[in-house]
Amino acid sequence: MTRTMQKFSCGAAFLLTLFSLCVASLAQASDPNLQRLEREMARLAKTSGGITGVTALHLETGRRVSVNGNERFPMASSYKIPIAVQLLTLVDQGKVRLNQIIELKTEDLHPGSGTLTSLFKQPGVALSVRNLMELMLLISDNSATDVCLRLAGGGEAVTARMKELGITNITVSRPTIGMISDWLGLTESDWSASEFKYKRTLNDEERKAAAKKFDADVRDTATPEAMTALLEKIYRKSLLKPESAELLIDIMRRCQTGDARLKGILPVGTEVAHKTGTIGGTTNDVGIITLPNNAGHVAISVFIKSSEKETAQRERVIAELARAAHDFFLFHPTATGH
Repeated sequence: MTRTMQKFSCGAAFLLTLFSLCVASLAQASDPNLQRLEREMARLAKTSGGITGVTALHLETGRRVSVNGNERFPMASSYKIPIAVQLLTLVDQGKVRLNQIIELKTEDLHPGSGTLTSLFKQPGVALSVRNLMELMLLISDNSATDVCLRLAGGGEAVTARMKELGITNITVSRPTIGMISDWLGLTESDWSASEFKYKRTLNDEERKAAAKKFDADVRDTATPEAMTALLEKIYRKSLLKPESAELLIDIMRRCQTGDARLKGILPVGTEVAHKTGTIGGTTNDVGIITLPNNAGHVAISVFIKSSEKETAQRERVIAELARAAHDFFLFHPTATGH
């Protein structure tokens, strides 16, 4: 694609998004029930102990509600979705193969969520690109994520892909080791790959200052509106080849983290394709909820930052927001007027 065509594509995507938002705003203005849902979500959001952002979009009708929808939040591990999108874009282009085998070296094993670092401390492990992507999304493995990010071309390439899709408020910048190091107030060089631990620590005041600085950092952040726009494109299979889009959705359906978040108080058996994120005062979950009785689907992004409440309380807020959206769009599958 030429640069001129790329600019045209980005401009067209932006105009389409702007048009959709205008239509949604008009619909909300004429639907008192939708306004009531948004007020209820604002009430629930205040109980997180921090700043909460949520955008919920009924994919079949285009109706949406949003609280702090245009505020930036740390994505934490939910940024693994845009990484997967860029990686699968390269697969679609024939530049990367899903069955391509990647040998993991000691320096590839990083701290945080997952399995690889704790299980495979000795060299000699090799996994396919698909294996790595599944570990990244299913159990949020950080080592697999940083390898996938490297294969995807780095944070700059992921962010550029988001902009090509007309999504300007998703920024991917650092590997997970960089993100965790910055949150801790350390540097990547403080991580000892041979000993699998950080070589120094900070006192409580230094840690609090680092966490505050992390929450204000624009790197690796997204707005709820932008993440929900990405979820919508994933659902509509408009950004990847159909088989790649279905693979991504299938992996997200099988996500093994965050049972107390979006899925927490939904009816048993509700299908949710999602990805969580957690670091410090940040607790997130973003995904697509399938409603029963052919009532459609809800793309929803919930971000909480700068919270001092226990994780369980933050997760409960996410669960209550998801249930509110689920029930509203289930019982109001079409717009209602005055």
